Amino acid sequence: MIKSIQHFEEFGIKNLEKVVEGFMKDPKDMTSFVYGIRDVVIHLGLEIIKETLEDCNQMLRDSAKRKQSWSIVKTDTKKLTTSLGSVSFEKTLFKHKTSGEYAYLLDRILGIPSHEHLTEDACARLLTEAVQTSYQRAGEETSLTDEVSKQTVKNKLHKLVFPSQTKPPEKKKEVEYLYIDADEDHVSLQFKEKKGDLEMGASHWKNNCVLSKLVYVYEGIEKEAPKSRRRRLINAHYFSGVYDGKENQKLWQEVYEYLEQTYDLEKVKKIYLNADGGGWIQGGKELSAQITYVLDEFHLKKYLLKLTGHMMDSAEEAGKELCSAIKDGTKADFKRVVKRITGYAKTENEQKRIKESAAYILSNFSAAKVRLGREEGVRGCSAEGHVSYVLSSRMSSRPMGWSRLGVDKMSHLRAYYWNGGDMLELVRSQKEELPLAAGAENEVKRFKNQKGQGGRSWENMWKA
Repeated sequence: MIKSIQHFEEFGIKNLEKVVEGFMKDPKDMTSFVYGIRDVVIHLGLEIIKETLEDCNQMLRDSAKRKQSWSIVKTDTKKLTTSLGSVSFEKTLFKHKTSGEYAYLLDRILGIPSHEHLTEDACARLLTEAVQTSYQRAGEETSLTDEVSKQTVKNKLHKLVFPSQTKPPEKKKEVEYLYIDADEDHVSLQFKEKKGDLEMGASHWKNNCVLSKLVYVYEGIEKEAPKSRRRRLINAHYFSGVYDGKENQKLWQEVYEYLEQTYDLEKVKKIYLNADGGGWIQGGKELSAQITYVLDEFHLKKYLLKLTGHMMDSAEEAGKELCSAIKDGTKADFKRVVKRITGYAKTENEQKRIKESAAYILSNFSAAKVRLGREEGVRGCSAEGHVSYVLSSRMSSRPMGWSRLGVDKMSHLRAYYWNGGDMLELVRSQKEELPLAAGAENEVKRFKNQKGQGGRSWENMWKA
């Protein structure tokens, strides 16, 4: 670092003086002034990083302890992209005298795989941008002065492993009611298994969609501000992913584990599951006897309107009659009203629409009854809106094509983001312990034990 500071004193300060001088001549050009200062400071930072890493490598080369077991093979140049910019530095390849194993000891001590070219801070910036915009934009924002390719961004996303999102509070919360809303986003795929395997379906549309499932738990709804008309969910927690087939039960198990670890369920009167009756949502009803399924108001109104759309001026009255049959009657009562309404249908399409809409409500009759009954604790469902801004705004609102793995990983990342997850923590959770080269165990342990102790330098450690 001494060389970097000396170089800065000789050249960097002069560059700063030129930037200041230029600003004094033209004070209105504040932008050039700020950019000029930034470039000089960033250059200094990158030089310090480079020199420090090379000093560490030189300590390994000079270490008497290292010389007992490892011999020098050659020196290579490694390029690392940091959040400041890219740094190229020299590192040494060593060979173990007994086992014949080759290793970059500097990489092992720093915990950086030999094939890795992004630092943790750069990866965190990459993910922070990728979760909000695009792969290309994420690559551009990875570093202040450099960028990586869209392919690199995609590779990082696809390799992510998400830790458990359930961090139990010190004391479980006590609430009267809990709410679970569930819905899905239809995301377009570029291909199913390989490029070119998409075929046209009977409806003349490509069968290229995958469901990204969204489930979120919350404690109720409140105003954003005392006089605001906007509402927000209280302590919402999100779960999302593809969860195909048998994986669907894994999704609901994650939801229930979160409930068990966060809330005192014995104090909860009821858990309301608001949804549209999709097949994959049925697994949520089986989690606990406390869960009551409620048909979301959007879909209930949608199918009631389909039932009465042909009734013209009598549509409102027919709708009230249907609602009354659902709320206070039985399925038989509802069927009788539907039969009478069907008699007014003039075309086969109208009859078909009535039949399909009635079948939907009958399959969710109990859930519709709870919705219209307005029993204590029932709240409105905002799943459609949440799918829009949690998933669709990033994945399907614009023409995009994804891989199935990409949909799953981005869905998880969006949920992690909306749960307030720290991207740097996520990156660090991916880190695996590098396998130690034979004979290097003692050296690495020695470094880990000594690096934080006052006054002990790398050089002293390795020469001890």
